[in-house]
Amino acid sequence: MNPAPASSAPSLISRREAIRRAALLLGFAVSPSLLTGVMQAQTAPPRSSRPGRYLSPRQLDTAGAIADRILPKTDTPGALDVGVLTFIDLMYGEYLTEEERRRLLSGFDLVEAASLSAYQTGYGRLSLDLRDRVLQAVAASSEGEEKSFFHQIKELTIVGYFTSETVAKTILRYEPVPGPYQGCIPVSDVGKTTWTPLR
Repeated sequence: MNPAPASSAPSLISRREAIRRAALLLGFAVSPSLLTGVMQAQTAPPRSSRPGRYLSPRQLDTAGAIADRILPKTDTPGALDVGVLTFIDLMYGEYLTEEERRRLLSGFDLVEAASLSAYQTGYGRLSLDLRDRVLQAVAASSEGEEKSFFHQIKELTIVGYFTSETVAKTILRYEPVPGPYQGCIPVSDVGKTTWTPLR
């Protein structure tokens, strides 16, 4: 992801709508640092879209395993399929505040410690069911906290997912060149779908 040129206002507004939808799923407002990162970034060429610029391999392994449980692959792409791990790495390295970075890294350590304590192995090596149990325990331990690691990693995963190009073009409806405006048409003509805003 690279800084977006100043002339890319239509894509910024489109991202704003995507972030709004992600915030509705989260149930709370998106953090200012994450909002800044998403609004200033655009899709990078595939060769440069690799995680690992800022987080260590161990941290990336934990982040990926968590993101995969928050948004696993089903009949639609999962978080890892659309580059959420690269998104988390970039947000950590370039946009999160120092406090947010410390919370994220402490959270990774907390998840690994909980996994080792309960099951004597690292989080990424657990079965999917046991990964869910560890995440549920971590979430329960931070219940009532205004800012917690669980909310932070959930926020990063969901915002990264819904602002990805893949999701915009394959899950949300995307029309780069729309047809004529039709103010009143049967819903059956367009199906039950959510549209990616163009502007």
